[in-house]
Amino acid sequence: MAHVLGHNQYGKAETRVVRIYRDTDPHEIVDYNVSAALSGDLTDTHLTGDNAKVLTTDAVKNTVNAFAKEHGEAARQPESYGLALARHFVEDVPQVSRARVKLEAYPWQRLDAGGAPHPHAFVRAGQYTRTATVTYADGRAWIVSGLRDLTVLKSTDSEFWGFYQDKYTTLKPTTDRVMATSVSAQWWHTADDVDWSKSFDSARAAMCEAFAQSHSLALQQTLFEMGGAVLDAVPSVAEVRFSLPNKHHFVIDLGPFGLDNPNEVFHADDRPYGLIEGTVRREDAADPGPAFDPGQGW
Repeated sequence: MAHVLGHNQYGKAETRVVRIYRDTDPHEIVDYNVSAALSGDLTDTHLTGDNAKVLTTDAVKNTVNAFAKEHGEAARQPESYGLALARHFVEDVPQVSRARVKLEAYPWQRLDAGGAPHPHAFVRAGQYTRTATVTYADGRAWIVSGLRDLTVLKSTDSEFWGFYQDKYTTLKPTTDRVMATSVSAQWWHTADDVDWSKSFDSARAAMCEAFAQSHSLALQQTLFEMGGAVLDAVPSVAEVRFSLPNKHHFVIDLGPFGLDNPNEVFHADDRPYGLIEGTVRREDAADPGPAFDPGQGW
């Protein structure tokens, strides 16, 4: 039986780019990890080893670096930087018909000196990593913003009871528990002329406020409320996807030491963990098409 070539792509993964803007006082800094994947008329290199249409991955890396200077305004935000790169690869490289650019943006904050923010000294902020994925094909862009590793915790206002039980069920129902998770979220925009900084800040604030204010009967319920809050806060967003691993906190039995423990001392366990995932979308939202990267570059 003959073999045929299926979906394929290639590019440069994890190009680290730091851009310092010295034309302002105080200085500004952006810090990215950029991965670009290209698809198109590239059959020959797979079937015969003819590389005439292969834009080298080294050239992809060089483009990422050069665009941080040549498209400095776009590079201030990951979404606009990714859009500039993706458009270039498709519109300026004839054999490329689709480009997907994934970015991680690492936030920095100004150091304080003499009671005020220092104009050119920074400390890496480690609360979360901002993300963006831009896909461009057939003259259209799909832009997804997001974040990961945003760890949040509620010390009360969380319950979990009334669940299905079988012969293997040992978990005890509770009406008061610690609920913690490390939020990974992605939200798809229906426009490409968004104020990306304002949009991101609004989405993050909305999901955090929903997590804090909701009385949770299940992490699934909280996921839905967080997604709805993002949709209410950012009109350009049509769909939000969450991956929420449970950060389990187990009450430690201090009885052997003659001590009562009314939900005060816990063991934080990292694995195994429950993994809650879900999507919240507007009722009239269109199909997101290739907006979301489902993994393994597909």
